[in-house]
Amino acid sequence: MFYLDHRLTIIIGAYGSGKSEIAVNMSLAQRKALPDKKLLIADLDIVNPFYRSSDCASALEAEGIRLVTPMYAGSNVDAPVLPPDMYVIFDDESYQGIFDIGGEDMGALVLGSLKKRIENTDAVIYMAVNTLRPFTSDPEQIAVMTNELSAAAGFKIDGYLNNTNLLEETTSDMLVEGEAKILEASKITGIPLVANCVMEDVVIPDGVLTDRELFRMNRKIRYAY
Repeated sequence: MFYLDHRLTIIIGAYGSGKSEIAVNMSLAQRKALPDKKLLIADLDIVNPFYRSSDCASALEAEGIRLVTPMYAGSNVDAPVLPPDMYVIFDDESYQGIFDIGGEDMGALVLGSLKKRIENTDAVIYMAVNTLRPFTSDPEQIAVMTNELSAAAGFKIDGYLNNTNLLEETTSDMLVEGEAKILEASKITGIPLVANCVMEDVVIPDGVLTDRELFRMNRKIRYAY
């Protein structure tokens, strides 16, 4: 299971890719698989105060998952201040954790500031992709966004997560079409598609997706219209 393969899993992506939803569900999946492990999820979206993993604080804390948030989370202050508690993932090897990186290329700069720490940690970087969002709607756009995020972060992205969706309107056809576009983007970038991410209530007929891992999620972050 891709969410158990490394001590630190870093999720990045364009606006609307659903990276925070993936990060929260991934952390809860880690808890289910590793009931006695010390777990941490760090909300490092220091740019966009909306739709972030911090919105699920009660659900995460109820499962004994340590939540680290920006110093001004929950306020109307937007300041690029990294929470000091996040460094526990680097200093205490008994922890396994997830970093939810927001803000596209501006947010990815956070990773650059942690370059040496990350390089000395068993870490992986996944890019969440929603092909029904602007700027990642075709293989060429996905490749461009990949290059921009990778350049800002100073790291190569290790894999794609297909999270093509239209919230409650999502169908299996959307996910299948998204997978096809990301596989084409993989040919351009050389970055593999690791998993398809989809909510539990979306019916996926047998044989319509490739054999990539299927990561089933439950909606934890509610979006206001």
